[in-house]
Amino acid sequence: MSQETVPSPGAGANPDVLRTWFRFLRLHQRITARAAAEYRRIGLSIPQFDLLSTLSEREGISQQEVAERLYVTKGNVSGLIDRLAALGFVERRALPNDRRSYALFLTPEGRAITERGLALQRRLVAATLGSLPASDLMALDPILVRWRDVVRDLPDTPEP
Repeated sequence: MSQETVPSPGAGANPDVLRTWFRFLRLHQRITARAAAEYRRIGLSIPQFDLLSTLSEREGISQQEVAERLYVTKGNVSGLIDRLAALGFVERRALPNDRRSYALFLTPEGRAITERGLALQRRLVAATLGSLPASDLMALDPILVRWRDVVRDLPDTPEP
């Protein structure tokens, strides 16, 4: 039997829940791989595109704010910003009240590559999720919201 249908010892999860869980994980992996391939076509990684698209929504935010929005560490963002700045896509501007922090902005080249990435993203979404019937989307959305809320309500530290 596959891992998909056999609950782990002591897990207490029924096979239907585990099957759905593994389908979701595989779907996420496939979508991520496809998105990564699309962004590579324009010379970006997924994390680079995430940072650029975040800045396209709100320029002038700090490195810390970007890290919080992307759910990564400030150190991870620092390396990404360094690489994107070296490519000419992002610039740091000193904050007048804090000599150690910078506001982040897209350059004109950064805006252009972000628009190309957003167009790729829109096409991928349209070809995948967008190809489902509206009734399926209307049924799926509240399920995803409830699942998100359950995850948000989990304790910070897992139980033994």
